[in-house]
Amino acid sequence: MVGTFLDGRTLIENARSLRPDVIVLDIGMPLMNGLSAGQRLKAEMPSVKLVFLTMNQDPDLAAEAFKLGASGYLLKSSAASELVYAIREALRGRSYVTPLITEGMVGSFVQNLKRKKPTHKLTLRQREVLQLLAEGRSMKEVAAVLNVTPRTVAFHKYTMMEQLSIRTGAELIQYAINNSIVELRRMEPETQVTDDFEGASGQDSGSATVRAKEGKG
Repeated sequence: MVGTFLDGRTLIENARSLRPDVIVLDIGMPLMNGLSAGQRLKAEMPSVKLVFLTMNQDPDLAAEAFKLGASGYLLKSSAASELVYAIREALRGRSYVTPLITEGMVGSFVQNLKRKKPTHKLTLRQREVLQLLAEGRSMKEVAAVLNVTPRTVAFHKYTMMEQLSIRTGAELIQYAINNSIVELRRMEPETQVTDDFEGASGQDSGSATVRAKEGKG
C-alpha cells in the first residue's frame, strides 16, 4: 500500500505522482465521489485498475462503475479475503463483481435495454457542483473548492435544475442522494487499510487506498 486518502480530490492529486497499479476507492467519498474520481483517474491513467467498495447494493450503481472502467466492485459487507481476491484479479487484467449483487446487475442491464428512455446525463463538472452543494456547502465554498466564481456555480446549479425539471434546491439534493452522487450519512474519520487488507468489510466511508505491485516500491 502506498497511500490512503480521505476524499476524491486529494486522491487524484496524489495518484498523479504515486502512479499506483490499483486503487481501492469508496463511492461515497466527500468533495468528489468515487465514480467521478474514477472517471478522472481513468482519463489521466488509463492503465490503472479501479476496485470500488460501497455500502450501496444497487446493481445500477455497479453497472455504472463498470461503464466508467472499474475492474472490481464489492460491498463493505464482503469478507476481507474477497477484496484481496478482487485486487489480484484486477492485476491480472480481469474483472470481479461480488456475488452478492451479480444477479441484480444482469437484471439491471436487461431492464436498461428494455427501457430505452431518454436520460438527462449530467456532465462531470455538474456532478462535482451538485455533490458539493448536497454536502451542505454554500455557493461561495463550492466556488473555492473548484477554483471558479460563485456565479459559475450558480449557473451550473440552475442549469441542472432546468435540465432535470427540478424546482427547488431540496429536490436537487434529493436527486443527488437518489442517484448516489452523495450518500445520506455522517462523514467519519479516515480508517487505514493494512497491507493484508484486514477488516476490508469495515473499510471506512470516504477514503481511497492506492496500491502498487509488490516490488514496485
